[in-house]
Amino acid sequence: METGGVVVDSKVEKWKKILSERMRSWSGLLWRQVWKAGREDPRRVIHSLKVGFSLTLVSLLYLIEPLFKGVGQSAIWAVMTVVVVLEFTAGATLCKGLNRGLGTVLAGSLAFLIEYIANESGKVFRAVFIGAAVFFIGGAATYIRFFPYIKKNYDYGVVIFLLTFNLITVSSYRVNNVLKIAHDRFYTIAIGCAVCLFMSLLIFPIWSGEDLHNYTVAKLEGLAKSIEVCVNDYFSDNQKEVPEDTSTEDPIYKGYKAVLDSKSTDETLALHASWEPRHSRHCYRFPWQQYVKLGAVLRQFGYTVVALHGCLQTEIQTPPSVRSLFKDPCIRLAGEVTKVLMKLATSIRNRQHCSPEILSDHLHEALQDLNTAVKSQPKLFLGSKTNQSATNKRAGLAAVAQTLSDQTRKRGQQGVSLSSVKTDSSALLEWKSNKRASEQAERKTLRPQLSKMALTSFEFSEALPLAAFASLLVEMVARLDNVIEEVEELGRIAGFKDYNPDDDTNIVITSQTSPLKTHLPSNGSVD
Repeated sequence: METGGVVVDSKVEKWKKILSERMRSWSGLLWRQVWKAGREDPRRVIHSLKVGFSLTLVSLLYLIEPLFKGVGQSAIWAVMTVVVVLEFTAGATLCKGLNRGLGTVLAGSLAFLIEYIANESGKVFRAVFIGAAVFFIGGAATYIRFFPYIKKNYDYGVVIFLLTFNLITVSSYRVNNVLKIAHDRFYTIAIGCAVCLFMSLLIFPIWSGEDLHNYTVAKLEGLAKSIEVCVNDYFSDNQKEVPEDTSTEDPIYKGYKAVLDSKSTDETLALHASWEPRHSRHCYRFPWQQYVKLGAVLRQFGYTVVALHGCLQTEIQTPPSVRSLFKDPCIRLAGEVTKVLMKLATSIRNRQHCSPEILSDHLHEALQDLNTAVKSQPKLFLGSKTNQSATNKRAGLAAVAQTLSDQTRKRGQQGVSLSSVKTDSSALLEWKSNKRASEQAERKTLRPQLSKMALTSFEFSEALPLAAFASLLVEMVARLDNVIEEVEELGRIAGFKDYNPDDDTNIVITSQTSPLKTHLPSNGSVD
């Protein structure tokens, strides 16, 4: 018995030790996540404190006896309003708060009108009239939500309108003092909205327009970083292994991912920015729609970066000896494109017009050098001799034909030997399975032989990825004009200050660039 007790005690101690270790690991993981979220964007900590303080303020309607007697159980609507309306940015809070207030006022006014008409009739007709009003108003309001403009700007207000209208209209049939209930709910909702607007606009405000502005700068810097790393990796002497999950490790992917996924982010931030007041020093109108247009142009530019990144992952790779012939002009051209993107990012960050000579002579010289390098190697891209390529084609086809004939002869020999040895059902099944396996193996070996022979029959096959890489660099230069035009238009509308040549000396391409982490509503995110 003592031995059994000792064994049980040892197992209990073992489980206690495992549990304590797991608790320590979980607590450490939780702390790291908390620290990471606050370090990425310290404004999250400020917003959390603001929400906690706002909830404390509206809770005083319950906690303080005179306030509770004046408001009553309707104080819960103030708490609900703070939880729902108080968003991360001032624009989002304004959008929700004004929608909620407007929807409540319209719904209350219409509900009291319906109630006044219903009171002038009998009880039966009153019930029928209220039911018909709920049906038609509910159906019409729901249908209006499908209008694009209403869906984009006032969808939340329509939902609050439906909720308030039905609560007041339906309750009025059984409750005599519905006017007091609606009056108390309206005032508590107004108190909640006032607290939210006060905390969002006056206490450490976070503007959606500023987030959109900084997010645009980060996208330009991310594209510049992706191009720089991509070209350096392509022409590096030590070719790195391409990881299977490029979304977590590849800095090239991280650079352009924010640009490709920016459509919903730009539209959401622009929508919230359109609700914000003019809070800048010069009180200029925030050109939120121009930021959306610039984001669309950057996505078009980003597609070329994606294709450029794909050249690093193609099955057919150009030998390093061939790449070295075009290394200097390609790196120089990519460097000039990167420099232009960084200048554009700096001009937007400083709210300053970009240089009139942003497309310098160095960029045109880099294009000419690349063109000269391509023309100096015509045999590399066009093939040396036509007869030699024809000979290679004939040799490849002959090899394929020989392989097919060998495989056919082997199958014929297997079939003859089988019929002379085994004739029962088990032997027939075994023969069929062996035949199926051999055919699959033949197809697996024959397919790569066919593809390799077809590819190696062309002398310039290994130079095609390099030609695609160079052409994509030239395409970037062509699309760079569109980006510059949108940035100049943005500066004109936003009233950026004039260009200062002294600022160009401080432009440095950093090695650590990542998109700005911004808060998004539940239907969007930024990585």
